[in-house]
Amino acid sequence: MATISAKYLGDLRVECVHEQSGATLVTDAPRDNNGKGEAFSPTDLCATALASCAMTIIGIYGKHHNVDVTGATMEITKTMSANPRRIGKLEVVFNMPDRDYSEKEKAMIERAAHTCPVHLSLHPDVEQVFTFNWSR
Repeated sequence: MATISAKYLGDLRVECVHEQSGATLVTDAPRDNNGKGEAFSPTDLCATALASCAMTIIGIYGKHHNVDVTGATMEITKTMSANPRRIGKLEVVFNMPDRDYSEKEKAMIERAAHTCPVHLSLHPDVEQVFTFNWSR
């Protein structure tokens, strides 16, 4: 079980501490919601969590099946909705390394992304789009 503590610093900033590792991060409200946009917003972290979780699950698949996915990159686009203000759409583009992946490996990698806990935890009203760019 992960434990995170947080402290409101004022000026719409929150400092978060991952208790096990001591790692810290500060969030800031986005400019379009009264903030300065000088750090990840909480919804940016949600978008980031989706991409990093999906890539982690892909990495686990790769590790167990001797499929190297090292060097894969992701681009994440978050679209907000209004009334109520919430994340409406998350798009993750996976740019896979230039390797000879078989069609079976590609299918398993794409399937693995859809099994990540963040993907499965988000409300069904949040549209989630995963796109894979294969170099070969």
